[in-house]
Amino acid sequence: MFVKICGITRGSDAQAAVALGASAIGFIFWPKSPRVVTPQQARAIVRDLPPFVTPVGVFVNQPPEQVNDVAADVGLGTVQLHGDEEPDDAARIVRPVMKAVSRIDGETAERWPLRVLLLVDADDRDRRGGTGARADWATAARLSASRPILLAGGIDPANVAQAARQVRPFGIDVSSGVEVSPGVKDVERMRQLFAAIREIDHQQPATARLGAR
Repeated sequence: MFVKICGITRGSDAQAAVALGASAIGFIFWPKSPRVVTPQQARAIVRDLPPFVTPVGVFVNQPPEQVNDVAADVGLGTVQLHGDEEPDDAARIVRPVMKAVSRIDGETAERWPLRVLLLVDADDRDRRGGTGARADWATAARLSASRPILLAGGIDPANVAQAARQVRPFGIDVSSGVEVSPGVKDVERMRQLFAAIREIDHQQPATARLGAR
């Protein structure tokens, strides 16, 4: 299963996540987030990532030109749009795009081309993720039946197996579920998460990863 560990602020946490099996490492560039990092901080961490791990930058309602500049500066492999962006905004992003959604119906999903990987998260228009609140798994499962998705929102070592069975996502995105405080990961909780995921993968092997650098 594809696993993104998001809200990374420390190189040691990124390295621990990679050693445990993370497919992607997420950095938040939205100034209002408690996990925000500067491009300089992220670039220093990305420099030490292996080539098979995708660095992802998270942005919220930021101009596409700014997003592209930060992505080039840091060396991002993928851009995650986590605000109220529209498909036209995604089309102006140079790198592959993930789009966070919460209130999903068939019409909403169809507006986003398949080249954009949808990430289903809990609905929080103020904090924009990383809250520990659970996404709507029933809605996510319906969407997952028609296109690959990432599932975020309240996933932790205790419920990741249930989430995988119910939603059957392409992958998961975890932040607060493996933290001791915003932006500071708990290595033991990450270890437990990946142990649970290995059990899932024994039953349903992953087939791909997101992007490449």
